[in-house]
Amino acid sequence: MLSWPKPATWPSIPPDSSAEVMAKEKTILQAKAREKLFDIQRKPLPLEPSSLLREANRRRAFLSVGNLSELYDSVDGSGLGAHSKLSPNKSSSNLMTRTMSGPATSETSLPVDRPMRLSEIHVAAEHALKQTISDPDFMTSLSSPEEFESRYMELTKGAADNYHRSWWKRHGVVLDGEIAAIFFKHGNYDLAAKSYEKVCALYSAEGWEELLADVLPDLAECQKILKDEAGYLASCVKLLSLESSLFSSKERQAFQSEVVRLAHSEMRHPVPLDVSSLITFAGNPAPPLELCDGDPGTLSVAVWSGFPDDITLESLSLRLSAFSSADEGLKAIRSTDARVLVPGRNIITFDIPPQKPGSYVLGALTGQIGKLSFRSHGFSQDGPVDTDEFMSFEKPTRPVLKVRKPRALVDITPAVSSALLMNELQWIGLIVKPIDYSLKGGILHIDAGAELKIEESQMIEIESYRSDGEHSSPIDASKVLSRPTDTGRVEKVPIENGKIKLPDWASDVTTLVWFPVRAINDTVPKGTSPASPQKHSIVDGMRMIALKLEFGAFHNQIFERTIAVHFTNPFHVSTRVVDKCNDGTLLLQVILHSEVKATLHVKDVSLDLQAGFEHLGKGDGRPTSSLFPLVIAPSSKAGILFVIRLSGTKDLDELEQADSMLHIKYGISGDRATGAHSPVPVKPDDSEELLFKISLKLKRPVLDPCLAVGFLPFSTDCLRVGQLVNMKWRVERLKDLEEASLSDDEILYQVDANPQNWMVAGRKSGHISFSEAQGSRI
Repeated sequence: MLSWPKPATWPSIPPDSSAEVMAKEKTILQAKAREKLFDIQRKPLPLEPSSLLREANRRRAFLSVGNLSELYDSVDGSGLGAHSKLSPNKSSSNLMTRTMSGPATSETSLPVDRPMRLSEIHVAAEHALKQTISDPDFMTSLSSPEEFESRYMELTKGAADNYHRSWWKRHGVVLDGEIAAIFFKHGNYDLAAKSYEKVCALYSAEGWEELLADVLPDLAECQKILKDEAGYLASCVKLLSLESSLFSSKERQAFQSEVVRLAHSEMRHPVPLDVSSLITFAGNPAPPLELCDGDPGTLSVAVWSGFPDDITLESLSLRLSAFSSADEGLKAIRSTDARVLVPGRNIITFDIPPQKPGSYVLGALTGQIGKLSFRSHGFSQDGPVDTDEFMSFEKPTRPVLKVRKPRALVDITPAVSSALLMNELQWIGLIVKPIDYSLKGGILHIDAGAELKIEESQMIEIESYRSDGEHSSPIDASKVLSRPTDTGRVEKVPIENGKIKLPDWASDVTTLVWFPVRAINDTVPKGTSPASPQKHSIVDGMRMIALKLEFGAFHNQIFERTIAVHFTNPFHVSTRVVDKCNDGTLLLQVILHSEVKATLHVKDVSLDLQAGFEHLGKGDGRPTSSLFPLVIAPSSKAGILFVIRLSGTKDLDELEQADSMLHIKYGISGDRATGAHSPVPVKPDDSEELLFKISLKLKRPVLDPCLAVGFLPFSTDCLRVGQLVNMKWRVERLKDLEEASLSDDEILYQVDANPQNWMVAGRKSGHISFSEAQGSRI
């Protein structure tokens, strides 16, 4: 307790003090050093026995170089451990410097006596203190360690309270650490832990890591004794996160062992552990990962581990935060790699499920060590990192993931818009065009609608495709038809249950997929005539095909579209009577209209007449001319002439029930890239000759009319909705009526009007009287 520096000459041993020396030596030998938690080793303090022994003997006499070995031999024999020895070179230089720098006294020239033992140094110092202290209370405080600690606690508490009251709180907290050491020594661990927590909080906030490294192990020991598992874990993590040079490798491994031991034990109150200061992470310095909407991906993240050894994690998850929002509502993404972190830098990959469009930054790293869950908000510096140990805790601003807004990734359109042949096996082409996206591994589902059948026994043809718009020479845009390249790649693939697997080479190029279908229509088509006109609807030949393309790395992208395909008969047939003779002979013209964009070759035609008509000549139903084969160009028409006459039947029911049937044997020459074409052969021996049947409704002409009926014009040229108008007909007798079903002077009339357009007021049917004289009118 003397003023510092110590006196140049250490006090000598008083006479008759041998008993005190023996008692002090016994006390020193019986004293046991407290075992430090984690087996932490520290450099000896200046007043520790090893330093005190050396310093006291140095100040007793002048030590020449020749006497150094004698002194060290004596020192080693004083009961000190091996840890207090110094190497001869280093020790000699330090001791010489200290000796020569001290003030010269008369004792420096005396011969070197035997070095004092530690017990003798204690006794000599105590006697010297008693001679310099006159205050009896102070003397009482130095009479025993218990009295000294009591006075020390009183003074330290008073000073700490004064510092806290004067707002010099940092000084007060430092003194709280001194008080905590006394509490700790006497086993009052609860109060010691509270004081240590204040000290550690101050040292940590100020960044005084060297001071924190001295106090934090004591706090951890208090928490361990008090079974404060959460606090003890946090202290161990904090010890690991301090600068590595403050502890030896063995000590840091002891910290990690405690963390792992507790993590795998049954904790009474498990709490999430914050390891932000120990485990940090950052995105790759490369550009952010870009994904399309709905796409999963793989994100690489650099994770730095501050543990001295490898540590096994039961799980490791990453949360992403939206760049434009502070919300952290995204689901945790689990790592797919082995969860063993090595000291320093680790590259961990995470499977990213589909996310909403936007930019994302790193949010938090969570995981599990044994049964203990942990969480880290420690972000490493954005951009390239030069060393594996560089860490910071600033929230990153550079996105690591960008999810694009929804856009078209692929387009599927029909290759042909013109009509195909009804009831025949035809190729349908689909243009599959990827839009800056790979279709590798894509599967195309084709679902044929009603009255449409896919022929799965045939192989599907897939070929590379380009449009005529890519030609360099100018072309009339109205005549441009998309068609496959002549030198493109072609591959045949099977179709199973309506599924087609696209080949790998077709993943990033536009392709044309051809598959055979047959449109089914069991209804016999009907021809038209001036007497029975019919409107042909294009909707009747429409067939729907539902398409679904599954593509993407995990078939997560879905493209769906329903396309309409037009099917039609090869011909539309109309009839008209070219001439009629008084003897009942008729010249019937059958007009064949081409309905397809292909050349039709008519090889033979025959007509089966309905009741009431018969053929003249051979009676085989053939036309009068034999100009077969008859070639009909696309969208053209041709006429065929038949000579028929009325037969003698007068059964009206028979006349109205049956229709005439026209049989046409034909062939077709067309390109599937344009429209209708020759049917796909199912068997090798299938004939290319096709048969088309159509019914014709023939009405017996009136060869000898008795009456003429004419419609008179309206009274006004402009008709309005809701206007009442009068409709008038004129009936004229052409000749005398020989046979009348009713009376000779009456005829039956009936008015038939379309109810959607007309509202008829008055009688719609009835009898009227009519004169029998030829030329009479009404």
